[in-house]
Amino acid sequence: MDLYGKLFELIDMRSFSNLWYWIALALLWSGASHWVLGVPFGLIQRAQRQGGQAARDVTMLVGVNARRYLAVASEAGLWIAALGGFVLTLLAVLGFGYRVEFCQAVFLLVAPMTLVGLWSVRTARLYAARGPEGEALYGMLRGHRLGVQAMGIVSVFVTALWGMWMNMLVTGL
Repeated sequence: MDLYGKLFELIDMRSFSNLWYWIALALLWSGASHWVLGVPFGLIQRAQRQGGQAARDVTMLVGVNARRYLAVASEAGLWIAALGGFVLTLLAVLGFGYRVEFCQAVFLLVAPMTLVGLWSVRTARLYAARGPEGEALYGMLRGHRLGVQAMGIVSVFVTALWGMWMNMLVTGL
């Protein structure tokens, strides 16, 4: 057997049995729940506990990022929705229709993150409409983070079940 064959025997290159895929999934959801509308959750907690400069920083960062999300959504939202829909459909058809495991794995990463993006635009719109400050702002950001974490739990669970199913099919169990 050549070096190439031994390498691919040693490192399984299928998506759901690859350790790097699961590390990427964990990092993706960890980052998604850490950054709430572009603000680190630790800063939000510090602002809630201490107030002062941290509270002003959170208010400023949320305002800047909410306006940025809304500007992107209003200027390019239609194009992003069309391109995103095309890519998700392509991945779903190739992955689940034609059984391309790599496309299944990418779909299971990208589709839930699309929902997180929509959730972020929704929260930015709520912020722009209500203009909350202080405890109302922190409550809104906690609610956003809780929703993202719930999506993450469901996504990781579904991905793990699908990955186990695919691994059992490949190994013949």
